[in-house]
Amino acid sequence: MRSRNPVFSRRGFSRDNGYAGFNTAPQAGGPAVATQGNPYAQPTGDQYAQNPYAQNPYAQQDLQHGAPPQAPATTGRMTIDDVVLRTASTLGVLILTAALSWALLPIDDANISRSYGIGIGAALIGMVLAFVQSFKRKASPALILTYAAFEGVFLGVVSNIVDNRIADGAAMQAVIGTMAVFAGVLIAYKAGWIRVNRRFYGFVMAAALGFILLMTVNLLFAVFGGGDGLGFRSGALGVIFGVVGIILGACFLALDFKQVEDGIAYGAPREEAWFAAFGLTLTLVWIYMEFLRIISILNSND
Repeated sequence: MRSRNPVFSRRGFSRDNGYAGFNTAPQAGGPAVATQGNPYAQPTGDQYAQNPYAQNPYAQQDLQHGAPPQAPATTGRMTIDDVVLRTASTLGVLILTAALSWALLPIDDANISRSYGIGIGAALIGMVLAFVQSFKRKASPALILTYAAFEGVFLGVVSNIVDNRIADGAAMQAVIGTMAVFAGVLIAYKAGWIRVNRRFYGFVMAAALGFILLMTVNLLFAVFGGGDGLGFRSGALGVIFGVVGIILGACFLALDFKQVEDGIAYGAPREEAWFAAFGLTLTLVWIYMEFLRIISILNSND
């Protein structure tokens, strides 16, 4: 399937031009439906032409017995352990560089401009690396980990400034909030309370596009007009848009979970786990920044 993050990174498991995966993935406890949307389908000959499992790359051993497809016995296919390991590695690099930048880049009056400049520079480099990976056909572990390192420098500097100059404990509050959203969405997704389908995908993408365009316009007004731009990132409006940003991030987490689920069901190659790690990292960073922004606004108004 094809999934997107708030920065519209291309990291889906589908290689066609559509949003494959919905209504085509094998269902637990029952036969798979048509596998036309499976990007890893392997036709096996005319004798399987009428069999709904015929194009499923890991269902060959079950065709003669009429059993639902099982996970592949061969190596090289993505598993949930692969996704967890790659995601942990990516987030580990991000957290390490964030901690180092927090400790090594001073934010006193004499050095805050330099530290903030380093953080912004790291953010721009990370953004470029993210877009490069987003448009690459294959995942590049080195590129993804380098992105995480630069993103960590930015987060470390910004979090340190907010925590020490605006709201004591803001970084930890943002981390707890991000973890709570992740756990809540995961539980809701596994329980079936969130139904990720084409309509859900279309709504989220439209909302995210509108949100990003509005924030871009606000940023341009702030840069060229001074002040807070149109006021969408400060005051009561800033809090409202921050909450909207968190909700969008939660929706993208649901899309990420669906992406991983379909990738495993379709027998995606193991290296595709790096795409999942990349997407999850982008989404978690998005949610963390929205929490940090809300905390900053609330405390700056005190």
